[in-house]
Amino acid sequence: MPAKRPPDFILFLTVLVLLSVGVTMVFSSTLWFATLPPFNDTFFFVRRQLIWALIGLAAMVILMNYDYWRLKKWAGWLFIGGMLLLAVVLLPGVGVERLGARRWLNLGPLSFQPSELAKLCLVVFFAAGLSRRIHLLQNFWKGMLPFLFLGGLATGLVILEDLGTAVSMAGIVFVMLFAAGMRFSHLMGVGLLGIGAVGAAISREPYRLRRLLAFLDPEKDPQGAGWHILNSLMSLGSGGLFGTGLGQGHSKYLWVPERHTDFIFAIIGEELGFIGATLVILLFVLFIWRGLKIAITAPDPFGILLATGIVGGIAIQVIINIGVVTSTLPITGITLPFISFGGSSLVFTLAGVGILLNVSRYSIHK
Repeated sequence: MPAKRPPDFILFLTVLVLLSVGVTMVFSSTLWFATLPPFNDTFFFVRRQLIWALIGLAAMVILMNYDYWRLKKWAGWLFIGGMLLLAVVLLPGVGVERLGARRWLNLGPLSFQPSELAKLCLVVFFAAGLSRRIHLLQNFWKGMLPFLFLGGLATGLVILEDLGTAVSMAGIVFVMLFAAGMRFSHLMGVGLLGIGAVGAAISREPYRLRRLLAFLDPEKDPQGAGWHILNSLMSLGSGGLFGTGLGQGHSKYLWVPERHTDFIFAIIGEELGFIGATLVILLFVLFIWRGLKIAITAPDPFGILLATGIVGGIAIQVIINIGVVTSTLPITGITLPFISFGGSSLVFTLAGVGILLNVSRYSIHK
């Protein structure tokens, strides 16, 4: 291995700026909502977000200093643990269902989303497995099929809980297979199979079908399924070029649902305007660029695939979330990384960044 260097400072700083924007916007978007029962506390959400952010930063610092290749020996156990947690969520009386998605486990006063941990476990497992079998990846039966089966198993468990997270996980599998050198014809076949699976998942759940129809024509049911999309677009549009000002938006009071989680980008667009929303997008572009640079300059196949999977997962989540808020994609219920309120997503995303920063410490500069 090359000599250890300081971690990628630009990526580290970008994450801190995104995290600061997130804490600020969680506070702004919940100013009114948090004063209502059962919260009755203006600082209820921002206090929790700060606690989760500190826990996530601690995990990031620890993993930033934990040599990433040591994760190889834990890859199998991490995958098994992640799959078991996904299965536990499906048990009646154990998993908690919210807004049509069963993806939480209650741990006393806190809730935990196993799929966020499972995504990170999947990345580590696939990076380890693919790096060992690169010489077989051109062969469908010996190289590709085992990973398709395991990726399909993970995605299948998640799709029973939440379609949006399943699409994100399937995207991670696709990106990592592509980066590992799978044949393009094989990947296209997998992609078509995945589209069919998503179509089947939508058709078997009425609420998913309503969301798809609302995406195609939201004005047909403005008080029902189209409510999210129409109010999100009005919130974005009302911000204009410079926005209404931090904390001065009105959509968060009655109009935009899930204002602090799935639709927080709509509040950003209203209060910070087109310029503020664009700057947030550019921060994500900067993060993705630095992450891909780390992947390209990683010293070994495991590091390359590990960095690619982490960056790809975050990029897919950003694209889906902003796509939903701007009505370019159907509603899926995915949070905006680093910014949306949510403990599980924030902690495990920052943990993934810690691994990415550790890979950067061994990068081969080009």
